[in-house]
Amino acid sequence: MLEKPTKSASPSSPASGHDVRTTREARPDDFAGVRDWVFDLDNTLYPRHTNLFSQIDQRMTSFVAEFLQLPKDEARTVQKDFYRRHGTTLRGLMMEHAVDPDAFLEYVHDIDYSWIDPDPALGAVIAALPGRKFIFTNGDRRHAERAARQLGVLDHFEDIFDLVAADLVPKPAAETYDKFLGLHRVDAAHAAMFEDLARNLEVPKRLGMRTVLIVPPNFEDTFGDVWEHEGQDGAHIDFVTEDLATFLRGIS
Repeated sequence: MLEKPTKSASPSSPASGHDVRTTREARPDDFAGVRDWVFDLDNTLYPRHTNLFSQIDQRMTSFVAEFLQLPKDEARTVQKDFYRRHGTTLRGLMMEHAVDPDAFLEYVHDIDYSWIDPDPALGAVIAALPGRKFIFTNGDRRHAERAARQLGVLDHFEDIFDLVAADLVPKPAAETYDKFLGLHRVDAAHAAMFEDLARNLEVPKRLGMRTVLIVPPNFEDTFGDVWEHEGQDGAHIDFVTEDLATFLRGIS
């Protein structure tokens, strides 16, 4: 497990360009009193190197290209702009072009889930956590169920809070976290949230949750857009880990 982000005196990795971060063992008392464990799905429960989201990303570009009648390169620029400004590509399409969300979600999640390798070790450590476990995703329930089932962890979760349950308002909107907490009667002071995007942990931290950022090994520059890494050194990040199962094992 990696500590809360800090600048290190060690030189940066020449391959990644990110500062090296110090490490320590996870301690159960860091999460004492946590009764509700909240996990993002994509690139959090299943690792980014699985590259499953690349299929969704490509299908989003194709959808935008067809819907807006744009060449693929222009569609990709528009897609990424929507994602950054609105939280999801879908939200941008809805706000600016009144797209049918059901049609979008069905299209972009028509992918091959066999890319995910089952992870029984992760399933076992999630099952061992005290209290309830939730998946909180900007995708839809069907996508979350398929991915979690392929990973081998679906049966360990109390429920899935998806984009539809959030009335199609994605993280990091504060109202979406409030809706999740209210629906499941989660006390933020006794909850922990695991995410791969630092900006999606700002509201949970403000609400009193413990926050854990999931990053790929060696902080490869190849994972996602550069702006997605903004805020990794923020005070709203309590812990950073590149191995979710090992982190959870340390605090179980």
